[in-house]
Amino acid sequence: MPPRVPRSSAAKLSYSYPQHLREAVADLPNGPGVYVFHGDSDHLPLYIGKSVHIRTRVLSHLRNPDEAKLLHQTRRISCIRTAGEIGALLLEAQMVKQQQPLFNHQLRRNRQLCTVRLDAQGRPEVAYAREVDFAHTPQLYGLFVSPRAAHDFLRAVADAHRLCYGHLGLEKLSTGRACFRAMLQQCAGVCAGRESAEAHEQRLFAALRALQLQCWPYEGAVGLIETHEEDGWPRLHQVHVVQNWCYLGSAPDEDSARDLSHTQRLAPAFDADGYKILCKPMLQGEVKLVRLGALGEG
Repeated sequence: MPPRVPRSSAAKLSYSYPQHLREAVADLPNGPGVYVFHGDSDHLPLYIGKSVHIRTRVLSHLRNPDEAKLLHQTRRISCIRTAGEIGALLLEAQMVKQQQPLFNHQLRRNRQLCTVRLDAQGRPEVAYAREVDFAHTPQLYGLFVSPRAAHDFLRAVADAHRLCYGHLGLEKLSTGRACFRAMLQQCAGVCAGRESAEAHEQRLFAALRALQLQCWPYEGAVGLIETHEEDGWPRLHQVHVVQNWCYLGSAPDEDSARDLSHTQRLAPAFDADGYKILCKPMLQGEVKLVRLGALGEG
């Protein structure tokens, strides 16, 4: 959703219903898909969104004074139909990363994506997507936009479970002395010998386990199948091609999807947005899947 402009600022833009967009909205389908607000540029969109009811969602934008800045710059609206909500989510994320719209921020590519893993001594450390294969490396915990966000998460875990900042590598310990938080009873005392390192490690692992990343569970690519029918529009059947939690595109049938998966010379890298969209429905069997095979297979 575009960032909201405070009403005082929106009022300065003299909000009025964008009559010039009325016709564009009337021509939109009301099924799932991605919609695009275009300004004067033919190449750089203002905003890309998704919905399971495109026309209804776009109308809500046009009636919202808090989005006056976006509406004043919009010249036309286009859309791409998808066969379901997952296809809309995947396409939106892909288009935002590729086109970098002015009013989108949350789905833009993050080049510092990192996670937490435990070293040989059971202590957490930050691992980066550029160094570790997130799709196939076990025992990685959480997805974070920066090392600072990962460390903030570890501090929150430590506070909630009385873990030691020093043993987590978040601060230095003085030799032979307990940490300051142990004196305040905020640390269970592994640094003072009141708790064993094994017990501390077990509590840390229990806290991290809920955020453990799931490895890609297939050999090669799979196709996720969605179908949609809407009065006045052609029936839409799509096979969304996915590998390593990364969306590669959609095809109208399984053979075309298999061809699409085999156009990749190298296996695609892990994608955080794809992971968040796909992990739960795929692993819990909420979607229909077809195996497309590993790269290089016929």
